[in-house]
Amino acid sequence: MKTGISILLIAIVLFSCSTKKDENKFYMPAEWEPHEAVWLGWADDSSAYPPVIEMINGLLPTVPVKIALRSDSFLLECKKYLSRSNIDTSAISFFVMPGERYWIRDHGATFLVNGKGELAVADFGWSLYGIEGWYNQMYNNNKDSVQKRMNKYFDKNTGAVDSMMAVEEKASIIKSNIINEGGAIEVNGKGTLILCEAVIMQRNPGKTKEELETGFKKALGVSKIIWLKQGLIEDAHLYQLHFAKYSTMGTGGHTDEFVRFADPHTILLAWVDEKEADQHPFNKVNHERMKENLRILESSTDQEGKPFQIIKVPLPDIIQRQILVKEKLGDGDSLNVLPRYFLPAQRPKAGDTLMNVAASSYLNYLVSNEVILLPTYISQGSSKEKENKVSEIFKTTYPNRKQVWINCMSQNWQGGGIHCSTQQQPKRKLK
Repeated sequence: MKTGISILLIAIVLFSCSTKKDENKFYMPAEWEPHEAVWLGWADDSSAYPPVIEMINGLLPTVPVKIALRSDSFLLECKKYLSRSNIDTSAISFFVMPGERYWIRDHGATFLVNGKGELAVADFGWSLYGIEGWYNQMYNNNKDSVQKRMNKYFDKNTGAVDSMMAVEEKASIIKSNIINEGGAIEVNGKGTLILCEAVIMQRNPGKTKEELETGFKKALGVSKIIWLKQGLIEDAHLYQLHFAKYSTMGTGGHTDEFVRFADPHTILLAWVDEKEADQHPFNKVNHERMKENLRILESSTDQEGKPFQIIKVPLPDIIQRQILVKEKLGDGDSLNVLPRYFLPAQRPKAGDTLMNVAASSYLNYLVSNEVILLPTYISQGSSKEKENKVSEIFKTTYPNRKQVWINCMSQNWQGGGIHCSTQQQPKRKLK
């Protein structure tokens, strides 16, 4: 009898310790969980402002908006533009943070919560999308040339924006030695993380998958990691020339362009049907890449060993525009490119005409309180029938959220979108 009571007491103590430990553990919640706020950045390029206004109008009825800006002058410019756009600036919180550079999803705070109602931030390293590796290819590993470019374009302050956001929110900081952008991670909030190998390995040269998995599990509080191979060809790393004709500018394969969790057991995967594969060279590449990702996901399980439901989400029709390769760029030449933008093996000649392809995807969306912000492509010539199908998919997967459709082409041409432009701050889980 005494032995039985002793065992019971030990079990109670162990359970109590385990529960307390779980309450202390920080983890990244799923995006569809309640938000305390949504953060935005502010761009240099005024062409980005109209979709930002649409995002703010879509968010403010249900979630507070916070905007980070890199200087006081940017703050004044921002408030003036918002006021002219009939936005009540008193409803928005503003924060001046040196180094802020608009794409706040990528360099800003990755927020975490725990069972005690506390907030934390995973402080990843920042490499400006692995730009040093890009310069090493550009200049054949010439250290002086690489360093010259790094000194010109790399702002170390950007890597501290996530910590500045943590300080503003009185959040704990969990330091990580992994280089990562927020658009490259996708979690289901229950312990599973999806990563794209092409991005993560490029950002972390010299690290093994095992080392990276250990680091991500510690930083994000996950227990299961699924590695996909490649993202969309439109999102190829920085400037790329494809098939000697098509130019792109992107991240190298962020997950928020091609694969998203809709709930803990459902995954949305960007898709090109077989019948569309021969309509454009990019369709063929994306069809093969997504088929490989589908195979991986179908053979994967979640943190509890359960399979996923996978829903194929059509990609919009290819959106492209003609641009010129020039020796020099003048005023009004923002659409055109210089030969030196491209790697030596791909470099076009001045006078060449290229087709610039946008990083367009319906999966670069944001889910927030009672609303989902989605990109629309009908006005760009993409199929209305296809977009209606996408709308029905989102009605099924997010049935209680209002759909707000936004023309975000100014971001797509720069390799980003709605999700890249925003960063959710989860609601603290108060007991």
